[in-house]
Amino acid sequence: MNLNSKRPSMSEFPPSSAKEMKRLELEQLDVILVTGDAYVDHPSFGNAVIVRTLQSLGLTVGVIPQPNWQDDLRDFKKLGTPRLFFAVSAGCMDSMVNHYTASKRLRSDDAYTPGGQSGFRPDYPTKVYTKILKDIFPESPVLIGGVEASLRRVTHYDYWQDQLLPSMLAQSGADLLVYGMGEKPLTEIVNLLQKGVPFYSLKTIPQTAVLLEMEDKLPKNKNWTDFTLNSHEDCSGDPLLFASNFKVIEEESNQYQSELRLIQHVGDKTLIINPPFAPMSEKEIDGTFDLPYTRVPHPRYRKKGIIPAYEMIKNSVNLHRGCFGGCAFCTISAHQGKFIASRSEKSILNEIESMKQVEGFNGVLSDLGGPSANMYTLQGIDLNICKKCKRPSCIFPAHCNNLNSDHNPLINIYKKVRETKGIKHVFIGSGIRYDLFMSKKDNGSLGYDQYLSDLVEHHVSGKLKVAPEHTDPKVLKYMRKPSFSMFIKLKTKFERLTEKFGKKQEIVPYFISSHPTCDEKEMATLAVDTAELGYKLRQIQDFTPTPMTLATVSYYSGVDPYTMNPVFVAKTKEQKLSQRRYFFWYLPDNNKWIRARMKAFDLIERAKKMMF
Repeated sequence: MNLNSKRPSMSEFPPSSAKEMKRLELEQLDVILVTGDAYVDHPSFGNAVIVRTLQSLGLTVGVIPQPNWQDDLRDFKKLGTPRLFFAVSAGCMDSMVNHYTASKRLRSDDAYTPGGQSGFRPDYPTKVYTKILKDIFPESPVLIGGVEASLRRVTHYDYWQDQLLPSMLAQSGADLLVYGMGEKPLTEIVNLLQKGVPFYSLKTIPQTAVLLEMEDKLPKNKNWTDFTLNSHEDCSGDPLLFASNFKVIEEESNQYQSELRLIQHVGDKTLIINPPFAPMSEKEIDGTFDLPYTRVPHPRYRKKGIIPAYEMIKNSVNLHRGCFGGCAFCTISAHQGKFIASRSEKSILNEIESMKQVEGFNGVLSDLGGPSANMYTLQGIDLNICKKCKRPSCIFPAHCNNLNSDHNPLINIYKKVRETKGIKHVFIGSGIRYDLFMSKKDNGSLGYDQYLSDLVEHHVSGKLKVAPEHTDPKVLKYMRKPSFSMFIKLKTKFERLTEKFGKKQEIVPYFISSHPTCDEKEMATLAVDTAELGYKLRQIQDFTPTPMTLATVSYYSGVDPYTMNPVFVAKTKEQKLSQRRYFFWYLPDNNKWIRARMKAFDLIERAKKMMF
């Protein structure tokens, strides 16, 4: 029985204290979300999407953001016991990426906390929060989701502990795990619970995972076929068995409509990962973004300083979800999926109208993009072919013949947005996939040249971000990235158009060191290649192994999981520092060392022209 005497308007912020519950005349909440992030009611923040989705289903929802886990645990108790379940999310980032650098040094700030302060969430909050809730409220179900739980749903390598860890379900003791984007599985869960179905019987919902006792029978679903992965214990004893699991996991995560249920034994329990839902339709994704977000942080933070992540994203608009690039080091497809879910023009323009009503909006959009800026509306020409496809990338090693890469819908939405009354500038902050319009001939009908021209003329805020990631063909192939020659062509076109439009703009490339297959010689070549183009690199990073990527599996196992052939991996501190050093060839302290290494790699003649 629901004890609420009053349901708050959806325009209300979710209560985060007993005082707010009293003001809203709420005796008991249906769902309580516990999260490692400060609460920001903006559609770019997953917690807000989940809260608004649950509210749209008629539920009352409370939020406990960044609870203190080191005191008497009063924060976890302040909203009482939920009628349906607790929901737990670490936040918008994996907590370990949030907390530590690639060299495992503790970061001094946290972009998802007021004032950018660090120390307001534990390592692995999904696990920590769940254990606390199960101890305090043993009868209440706990559902976990978000990036941290999603990408740790199966046996995975944890770089910070340097070992394989089991599913976050096994680590945390949660009752159910939702992976990927949560609206569809949560809707299914709530609909069943509202019909009186007990939480403990929710074992066959797509895009969820459950942990059963070993002796329990597997729940039946006549539409699914079971595939048993190597067990967690076997993987822990043999890295090659762990690697062999990955090919199946990646392929099934990226299917349009998988029918394979993954089974893995973990200790004396059985992990069941149900197949994902099909990608969201335009109507479904519009429904998510059309919910009544206030687009501002919760009022509780008014005197606590700005939230850096919000300041960066507050005037941006997401056009789509998903990415079919399939980069070896990226987790986007493992969480959002390979297939693109695009919003309608109406939904996008309505969101911009709502942005104009937010206090302080200055008419400048910082981004109109997505995981990749220019994948809006791109999908298979014949979706029946897509439904049978297991390729991790639609554009590597070559463009799929079934891929519609027409940029005209994106050109049109850019034009409509920049012509909207009250909009002064529209910038594209998301990285563009230049291989979508540079690697294929176009007679003009696909809008390739027009897209780049419009981008340069109207939408670059001084710097255009692109990510060639490396220059060496062998490394790029393993990264699933295009040839560096394509970047050079883009740079030439960009600079020609910049001059044509009388702009002062530059193209800024991103690069990675210590990626699997990359050794010191490849980094020496990268240094020379980029120096010859006039770059002193600024946007660089060391490869950081994160759960559920091809590159991370190779880092741990030393093999390519698709071929099981050995792969070179830079693992020692000395190897990593040496690779990173090549980014800074221009520093005086590096001169003698660089000169010796270039000579050793027979690159000294090329290097002399640019460096010495």
